[in-house]
Amino acid sequence: MKIVIDTNIVISGLFFGGYPRKVIESVVNNEFSAYASKPIINEYIEIVDEMINNKGGGLNKNILTPFINKLNIINPSTAIAVCRDKDDDKFIECAVDSKSQYIISGDRDLLDLKTFKHISIITAHEFYNHFL
Repeated sequence: MKIVIDTNIVISGLFFGGYPRKVIESVVNNEFSAYASKPIINEYIEIVDEMINNKGGGLNKNILTPFINKLNIINPSTAIAVCRDKDDDKFIECAVDSKSQYIISGDRDLLDLKTFKHISIITAHEFYNHFL
């Protein structure tokens, strides 16, 4: 199964746990194929760096590495403009071009769409209940 994971799931999973962490672990453990584009990975890195700088302490700058190493990186060619927050369109573009079945998100701008073409947009909890 192919999935795309929104940045808020990555941040929640890495820093707080719960269902988002289970989704991240499922990718690291090769249970699912996760896809991302360079702009998505850059956003992951930028937000993780912000979180580490804000939290301080002994947080490891390489916290994202095991997850990023498991991602299938694509270069989407499809341009899509359907989200209220235009910055979220990159997740849909990646899902369309990778032929992913799911986008996992906690962002209302994506979740309110529910589906786009063949892609279901669901929460980490919903994904966990159906597939983990």
